[in-house]
Amino acid sequence: MVEWLLDNFPALNSNVNIILMIGVGVGMMLFVYGAFDALTPANPAIRRYRRNDLNNRRSSFDAGILYNPEVDPKGLMKALMPVDRNERSRLKRDLRNAGFLGQNAILRFFGLRVALAIALPMVFVLLVMIRRSGIWLPGDLIWFIDSLPPLVMLQIIAGLAGIGFFAPAVWLKRKVSQRVREIEESFPNALDLIQISVEAGLGFDAAMTRVANEMVHSAPALCQEFRMVQLEIAAGGEREKALMDLAARTGVDEVNSFSNVVLQSVRFGTSMSDALQIYAHEMRTSRELRAQERANKLPVKMSAVMSALMLPAMILLIVGPVVIRWMNTFG
Repeated sequence: MVEWLLDNFPALNSNVNIILMIGVGVGMMLFVYGAFDALTPANPAIRRYRRNDLNNRRSSFDAGILYNPEVDPKGLMKALMPVDRNERSRLKRDLRNAGFLGQNAILRFFGLRVALAIALPMVFVLLVMIRRSGIWLPGDLIWFIDSLPPLVMLQIIAGLAGIGFFAPAVWLKRKVSQRVREIEESFPNALDLIQISVEAGLGFDAAMTRVANEMVHSAPALCQEFRMVQLEIAAGGEREKALMDLAARTGVDEVNSFSNVVLQSVRFGTSMSDALQIYAHEMRTSRELRAQERANKLPVKMSAVMSALMLPAMILLIVGPVVIRWMNTFG
């Protein structure tokens, strides 16, 4: 295969060593990443959980329920992860709010950032090398590469590296905001269904599982969080910790209040149905107030747009005839 490429593309002969070096470098990066992932010690609880329920473990809803305690990065991990524990905790919270769980979520995220910061400049350098070798490229691309001075090429390489490193962070923030908004919009309906299920005679855990199964298509993010709670309880975790983790993963104030209401009802022995009914009424009132707030903001937002669009037209209508008459008189 290599001989055929060299015979049909003579320009590759001059850069075959560079291409081989690039291939060896990429292969070494993949080898190091695979060896590092294989040598990472597994949690014994995770191994037992996988042996007992392998089919459920394969589901994406089951990922990240059990994980090793957080430790400071050592060795190769220092080059990929922030050393500051506060920064790692903040990033871990953002990843959880975005729906990315698991003990290696932070490592994979920073690995992706580093890989993109290296891959994007490498693609541009490879295109420049191909152009210098005389291999066919589209005409517009050839004109663009030939018109670039060396300093601009260095600036483009630096810009691509910055884009590759910071673009995942921007995407993560957007993902977090979209998921939080999705949970905020679907949580009142889910709470009504849980309250109806509890009034119908189901236990709280069974009601949450039933609602998660019923709303899997309309609210997948919230259903994933409900299933995570039930799987954590089934794995031997405490209900209080599971509900607090639910509030931390979602980052939604209403979910945090819901967890506190459920825990207080269980702790003091009050009626779960009455507590959920009162909180569901408060949620509906809060949703109505938010809708009224958005509606009251519309006139203020529209006034700026209307002023920007209508004011120039009004000035032309008022001043235009005067200017035309003045030009006809003194012109």
